[in-house]
Amino acid sequence: MRLSIIGAALVAALVGYGSTVALVLAAAQSVGATQAQTASWLLAVCLAKAVGSALLSWRTRVPVVLAWSTPGAALIAASSGITMAQTVGAFVVAGGLIALTGALRPLGRMVAQIPDGIAAAMLAGVLLPFCLKGLAVSSSLGAFGFMLLAIFALVRRANPGLAVLAALGAGLILAFGPGGVALPAFAPPHPILTFIAPDLRLDVVIGLALPLYLVTMAGQNLPGFATLRAAGYQPPVGQALQTTGVLSAISGLFGAHTISMAAITAAICLGDDVHPDRDERWKVGLAYAAVWGLLGIAGPWVMAVLHAMPADIVTLLVGIALLGPLTGALTNAYATAETRFPATVTLTLTASGLGIAGIGAAFWGLLAGLSLLALDQAAKALRR
Repeated sequence: MRLSIIGAALVAALVGYGSTVALVLAAAQSVGATQAQTASWLLAVCLAKAVGSALLSWRTRVPVVLAWSTPGAALIAASSGITMAQTVGAFVVAGGLIALTGALRPLGRMVAQIPDGIAAAMLAGVLLPFCLKGLAVSSSLGAFGFMLLAIFALVRRANPGLAVLAALGAGLILAFGPGGVALPAFAPPHPILTFIAPDLRLDVVIGLALPLYLVTMAGQNLPGFATLRAAGYQPPVGQALQTTGVLSAISGLFGAHTISMAAITAAICLGDDVHPDRDERWKVGLAYAAVWGLLGIAGPWVMAVLHAMPADIVTLLVGIALLGPLTGALTNAYATAETRFPATVTLTLTASGLGIAGIGAAFWGLLAGLSLLALDQAAKALRR
């Protein structure tokens, strides 16, 4: 296998892992996951991505690389009052819905009828509180906070894909360097998959599973397919949705949230510098899978280091990591004049964190936006 393929896969995997692993750990903490369950979460989601990337790339001869659902992790991290067993139930349902979308065309068409602006606004509402909180704590870090923001901004000018990874590296140096906290003295156990029996509750299915499904589809799967098309490949939409959905449902039983198509990291694996023969470029999916398998094994070490870091640094890094997805979501939310006001209502209601009848704000934000849009369209029809 060419070194360029291995190099691209290594960079793509490290960027995807390093930029948002802290968010995944925050999601696990918010639903009360134990240390063993969190380690299982990381291992299961890494293995699901590895198996899916290798299988889809090999079967389709298209360079398919998968990601964990970053907006999904943010949605979970914003949840409250939900147990780990109930969260696992939501993961299984969300995975099943993704698989059904790939298998049943009517369901895919129904999801496609949700206006892009409303779906993007819900995603923006999920991400916005994390960005605001991350930037707010930068003042408490003083010069350290300014340095992290400056490194992120400067590296972003040269290579946006590496900006968050550079900030993470700088954060580790600042946290554990001279004058910082001591590195944890530990000998973490090897990660073990821990089965968690799902607890299916209707309010959690409506308030978490459905929004998780929608933000994964709108925030990552659709952009991932678009990235492949832009590189000149025909994306295997049906196979990809069925594969990622089934793997998400299975890995969900071991605590992992949904996996999806990659977009930003996928672009690293699709260029001519990866392999001059585009028909051979699919092999990057195999190398990418191998790297993610190794990252899954390293989960307990990563957990120990991030847990030892000062909480404000981790919060800032999460906020920085989500600025890019937030920018994309806001751009799509306000791209169409007709949906701008309903999108604003969706965004603000989702970001408010308001829960009604035990159902999370993301669902109510989506429902409010769709209802307002339907009223606007009905009023226009009556005036004709």
